Amino acid sequence: MSVVVPFYGVGEYLGDCLDSIAQQAWGDFEAILVDDGSPDDSAVVAKEFCTRDPRFRLIQQDNAGPGPARDAGIREATGEYLAFVDGDDLVSRYGFAALVRTLDRTGSDFAGGNARRFNNSFGVRPSWLHKQPFARVRHATHVTEFPDLVLDRMLWNKVYRRSFWTEHGYTFPPIRYEDYPVALAAHLDAVTVDTITQAVYYWRERESGESITQQKFQLGNIRDRVTSAGMVIDLVADAAPVVRRRTHAHLAQIDVLTLMSAFGTVPPEDEQALVDLSRELLGRLDEDVLAATHRYDRIQHAALRSGDVELLRRLAVFRNSGGLRGGARAVPRAWRLEYNYPGLGEPVVPQALYKLREQDLTLATSVREVGWIDGKLSVKGTAEIRHLETLHTSTLEIALAVGKTTYPLDVRRYTALDLHGDQTLVGFEVLLDQELLSRCTGAPAHFEVRMRSGRRERTGMLGGQGPGSPGWPPGAWIDPANWIQPGPGTRGWFSLRRLTDPCRLTAVEQTGDELVLHGTASFDEPELYLSRPVVGGEEEIPLEIDGRDFVARVPVRDILAAANHDDPFGQRTTRVFRVRGPEGQQRVLLWTAGDAAVSCVVDERVVTLTRSTGGYVNLHEAPIRTTAVAAVADGKQLVVRGAERGDVTFAWRRYLADSDEHLDVPCRHTRTAEGWSAAVDVDALIPVTAVRVSVDPLAALADWILFATSPDGTAHAVQCEPFLCSRLPLAITHGTHALAVRPHAGTLHVEVR
Repeated sequence: MSVVVPFYGVGEYLGDCLDSIAQQAWGDFEAILVDDGSPDDSAVVAKEFCTRDPRFRLIQQDNAGPGPARDAGIREATGEYLAFVDGDDLVSRYGFAALVRTLDRTGSDFAGGNARRFNNSFGVRPSWLHKQPFARVRHATHVTEFPDLVLDRMLWNKVYRRSFWTEHGYTFPPIRYEDYPVALAAHLDAVTVDTITQAVYYWRERESGESITQQKFQLGNIRDRVTSAGMVIDLVADAAPVVRRRTHAHLAQIDVLTLMSAFGTVPPEDEQALVDLSRELLGRLDEDVLAATHRYDRIQHAALRSGDVELLRRLAVFRNSGGLRGGARAVPRAWRLEYNYPGLGEPVVPQALYKLREQDLTLATSVREVGWIDGKLSVKGTAEIRHLETLHTSTLEIALAVGKTTYPLDVRRYTALDLHGDQTLVGFEVLLDQELLSRCTGAPAHFEVRMRSGRRERTGMLGGQGPGSPGWPPGAWIDPANWIQPGPGTRGWFSLRRLTDPCRLTAVEQTGDELVLHGTASFDEPELYLSRPVVGGEEEIPLEIDGRDFVARVPVRDILAAANHDDPFGQRTTRVFRVRGPEGQQRVLLWTAGDAAVSCVVDERVVTLTRSTGGYVNLHEAPIRTTAVAAVADGKQLVVRGAERGDVTFAWRRYLADSDEHLDVPCRHTRTAEGWSAAVDVDALIPVTAVRVSVDPLAALADWILFATSPDGTAHAVQCEPFLCSRLPLAITHGTHALAVRPHAGTLHVEVR
């Protein structure tokens, strides 16, 4: 395999990128590093790596852009397969090997896999752009069979046959956004392609997170985007109608939207050029595709056609600042309701576009907190009809649906933050006692919601689990034989399942270099197996059996010796336990062993036994990371505690908007025999200039992340232990401000409103 790595100005990240390539399971490769005239020390990092590993070699050229840099690398490539990596990203250890295996099996021209977004502040998350194309394994498919492949616009999550690449003579245009025309051309030219669900590529984003304003709106960048989109439109001009429509819809959703958003920041001298470029792209897209876009998109399109730059700017600022997040509040006008968007009542845009349809007034629900109170399950959330104010005259009914039978629940309503950032009567709590919970079955039971506001009534299922306990809901015994486990069910609906006599972990302890598991099976003669992730298979764990009770001893050093993490960022491996019986029974092992994980540290690695989001037992192997296990509001202080005793300092960090620059609030740090604590005055987390600068009604004034810094200056976001996740969010009221401690993608955050 030839891996082409162009780089420019990524010296801070290039070493990690090259390390991830060097450690991949497919060892028969050459890595061609192309220095595209990088102005920093990237070339020094590359040269040092080439000296250490002969599989890497460096070529250098004057700055010409990523496309020509890739072409230069391809000309030097000698491999049977071809892959691409950007210099600030990471590749998974087994990803390329998995792609090559599927190509060998099917004979397809190229294969692609899933991608993850990552940074230090928010951890690892799925890439939404790759979610649809790589939702399932597809062997020997084609874009005409699966049109969502037109969304697959990147080069770096694939392995190509070099013979296929050479046959079609692909070269990259000397512009930004150079990859989409080549990626789509390959999809159209291929006889067949393969897709796998495995994450093969880790795509870095800036620490402040991804936002529409994070993209570069300079005119040159916009011009290249329009040029790239035009090349894509030309490619599909004679393609199958379903491919052509899907491509046009994608360009309208991504590229046109980006141009519309650019009006929020473009300097006055560039406004007319932006109008011309936007009209050029819009004019090439199918009218039926544009007519099917979001109502707000069509308002922006109409403003563009009219040439009203002032309205285009207002529309862009409203959208970029999150004005669409909750859906604009409806305003009455004569005998109808209208969207309160910029341009309402002005003659430039057809006012019919502002008309709010009855079908837009849908039920919106969320789950905010899940917990157990005196043996009863408490579920707190919100319910409202989108775009309407929730008045005290509204009514709310919630029932537990078990199969075709429904059980009405007593609903306590209270004021909470609604979709429009107002405190209205949208909050609710329902309590389910053990008698009612006993009516649940092994199939998911859901919550039916019926709301009436004025003459409008809407129904639906309760969904929208938020971070914290809704994402890590705690389960509990309702009697000696039955366990209730809340969690996501069908279509993301919040659900309850009754597990009768489950295979379960009842206790766990650390003894030397062993984790000792005590459990009970649902059947006689149980056998315990531990999965081997990524590479597949499993290994049997010997048991000491007493009837259906068992004891298992897991040697930590054996787990470390067999570690094969496929996450190049977190470097963590997760394994799952399964219990099997003599008649082919198989169960996943449920965690009922208390509310704390158990860890064992050996040779700078840690093996942890903990729970999954669904309440089952997971075994994690990972580097030592500072992990929070408790968070409490103590007077005017927020105190976070953990078990590790490493030599680190703590600070709450806030990244500035659209930047990797940050502000730190140091914590008072204490260490004891039990672990560490990091305390901060709540006052210090309230921004001095705490004014709402966004039209997003739900935007926080500040989002703080707890960071730990080691003596060498290396900083990492503190991890949030799953059992702490199940006890969050922690709400803190401070004067006129509300703070919420929440987990996000495994890290600990404080949102200030």
